[in-house]
Amino acid sequence: MSIYGAMFSGVSGLSAQSRALGMISDNISNVNTVGYKSTKAQFATLVTQSINKEVYTPGGVRAKPDQQIDKQGLLQSSASGTDIAVSGNGFFVVNEAANPGLGNDYLFTRAGSFDRDASGNLRNTAGYYLQGWELDAAGDPIGNTSVLSSLKTVNIANLSGTARATTSAEIGANLPSTAAVSDTQDISVQVYDSLGNAHDVTLTFTKTGANAWSYAVNAPVLAGTSTASGTIASGGAGSITFDGNGVPTAITQPPIAINWTTGGATASTIALDIGTVGELGGVTQFAGQFSIGKIDQNGVRFGEYSGVTISEEGVVTALFDNGETKDIYKIPVAQFSNPNGLGARDGNAYIQTSESGDVTLTGANSGGAGKIAPGALEASNVDLAEEFTDMIVTQRAYSASAKVITTADEMLDELIRIRR
Repeated sequence: MSIYGAMFSGVSGLSAQSRALGMISDNISNVNTVGYKSTKAQFATLVTQSINKEVYTPGGVRAKPDQQIDKQGLLQSSASGTDIAVSGNGFFVVNEAANPGLGNDYLFTRAGSFDRDASGNLRNTAGYYLQGWELDAAGDPIGNTSVLSSLKTVNIANLSGTARATTSAEIGANLPSTAAVSDTQDISVQVYDSLGNAHDVTLTFTKTGANAWSYAVNAPVLAGTSTASGTIASGGAGSITFDGNGVPTAITQPPIAINWTTGGATASTIALDIGTVGELGGVTQFAGQFSIGKIDQNGVRFGEYSGVTISEEGVVTALFDNGETKDIYKIPVAQFSNPNGLGARDGNAYIQTSESGDVTLTGANSGGAGKIAPGALEASNVDLAEEFTDMIVTQRAYSASAKVITTADEMLDELIRIRR
């Protein structure tokens, strides 16, 4: 009967609009949730098939959720160095456990508000742990990077300090062309042993003839003292000859080998660079005073861990207060052929489903993946103006469906009164 059909169609309208209002309320309540993706109600008709095409039989409507997961939210700056966002396609990989095992699902999220827990693991506000590829000494990912099992929880604790022994030294200076034979000039270079201890190594340049100088390497001493800290095993002497324009024409500069007696437990070999034949830039000979232009060496003192930075490519780099850096993890970006088909989980995370397709792990800013924005968070993609407009429309549609039911009820009541 059409009246009953109209009533049931109105009931389906009430149910569909109620579901739509639930989606709107979730969107509004999560307007400030980092990385939240809104859900829209998509309505579809329910059709009751009729044998006779001349007769219309009411059906109804149903509401299905349509997730807006692939819709980018605005990026907002953050003062935390471990807050990150994806600008473009893809998701961060997270896990509910710091040490994933059987039964611990890999989840995917855009909520990048990560901070270190008591153990140094990076965890977001929902309690999920950030996953990344651990890097070897050469900065390359360890393991099969195409599978989730190659990922490790990003941990920034227990990063001890580091030092680097000097292996090369470059000197730029001017030796006065007016100097007399046997005149000397000293150049002191501060170098570091394997433990990061500083030592002063002095090179004494002696003029041996017209446009010709030799140098001798003195035994190193602890920086700022006169205490000998090693001996010169080899490379303790060299020479340099200039043409009439002050440019080197011949250079002898053997590597300096030092056996440490104080400080580093091992010997050091330092490649010395005092210039290039036929070129200016190193040690030169011109008129005027003796002057030192540059002294560069690649060793560093011992430095304590001071923090981390994350690059646009997702490389997590440990920083030390001596200027040293060390790449420790690389954060992958997970991609799906249909991200809107992912299954929602608590904490603004998603799980892979048959509708989403299989996960593909790639480096950030490559293979179609978005780049990582360090020091930023992705805001909710909810548009409040749109939500309030949808809420008004939903309210009116709900009231109209209710009116259909009351009207059908009045018609039935009128029908019942016919027999009176």
